[in-house]
Amino acid sequence: MDKINGISEKTLLIGEKAESSVFEVFKKIDKVAFANQLKVQNAFTAARVSAAHFAETSGYGYDDESREAIDKVYAESFGAEAALVRANFVSGTHALSTMLFAVLRPGDTLLAATGAPYDTLRGVIRGGKSSLSAFGVGYDEVPLKDGTPDKEGIKRALENKSIKAALIQRSKGYDFRPSMTVSDIGELIKFIKSIRSDVLVLVDNCYGEFVEETEPTALGADLMAGSLIKNPGGGLAPTGGYIAGKRELVSLAADALLAPGIGTECGCNYGMAKAMFQGFYMAPHAVAQALKTAVFCAAVMRELGYEVSPEPDGARSDIIEAVKLGSREKVIAFCEGIQSASPVDSFVAPVPWAMPGYNDEVIMAAGAFNQGASIEISADAPMREPFAVYMQGGLTYESGKLAVLRAAEKIMQM
Repeated sequence: MDKINGISEKTLLIGEKAESSVFEVFKKIDKVAFANQLKVQNAFTAARVSAAHFAETSGYGYDDESREAIDKVYAESFGAEAALVRANFVSGTHALSTMLFAVLRPGDTLLAATGAPYDTLRGVIRGGKSSLSAFGVGYDEVPLKDGTPDKEGIKRALENKSIKAALIQRSKGYDFRPSMTVSDIGELIKFIKSIRSDVLVLVDNCYGEFVEETEPTALGADLMAGSLIKNPGGGLAPTGGYIAGKRELVSLAADALLAPGIGTECGCNYGMAKAMFQGFYMAPHAVAQALKTAVFCAAVMRELGYEVSPEPDGARSDIIEAVKLGSREKVIAFCEGIQSASPVDSFVAPVPWAMPGYNDEVIMAAGAFNQGASIEISADAPMREPFAVYMQGGLTYESGKLAVLRAAEKIMQM
């Protein structure tokens, strides 16, 4: 048979070879997933989650027991004092923005300790009339040095006494470099605190939850934030985000999200409580599936001669696999392949466009049941050198594998 579901025999053979080469890597992923599942199970037990927590609430949401329970489950699982898990968060950027506005005041300075943050967060920091800079919050950043934090540069930057918080980005974002491991984040937190114990350390944890057995809050991060349509939603949460960390700071975040004096005491669950609980319970497995998809993608694309990050057996701290394709045309072809294997809008051809919050044209392949849910299957890229594409997700390894093979087929046809 020449083709199976639009995939040539040649591509299928490359896939078989790639898959057989990463068997041991898959075993390690399964081991981490089991450890994280145990942690989540214990958190559900400690929070005494019951069917009563799935009841729909409306309006003010007074006496909504699901709020307190889901917060406890997240906090326990992440090794944090407290958590704020709400459907009100529309994206990871929204959760991060809320975290920043919660702790920074006029005259304070934010230090980006791991280089320029992700594109959409730059507008929050130094954008228009509603940005942090418009409210008198200063900003400084220390570029990465050879892909790792520049500790000497950070030490010099911390001489500025107005610095109130240091931001660490766990994911590579749109940079072709290794993402930061939780161990490395923990070391950087210790380093920053050793110089200035008064500086708050904030972590952008998007794409990183449950990739490793430990989260940054368990290693001293004061606050971290992420999106429920990425890892922790398990593909079931239809929207939402979280902020977790020190209790006092999480309380400030609740005030920033809603209003001072209301904080965590109001807000209905919009009928989403069950999906949020169940999604988090499924998250360790869903993340493992996404990781296997990423590893398979790395092995296939390396077999085709492309530079990948991480390597198939490389250290991973997020679900993103970056592939340096070298041309605009190949980036578009790769995304077309991913889109064609998506469960929703498989017939759509993704094209680059000027997306709000980005400096360059961006192409996104995303055919998901929950719009924009990166944990399902997606690939995106800014249209700039070195023309690298960033793939993430795969609710099941089988569906993710199919998407990767379709993308490889598109590239090979060029």
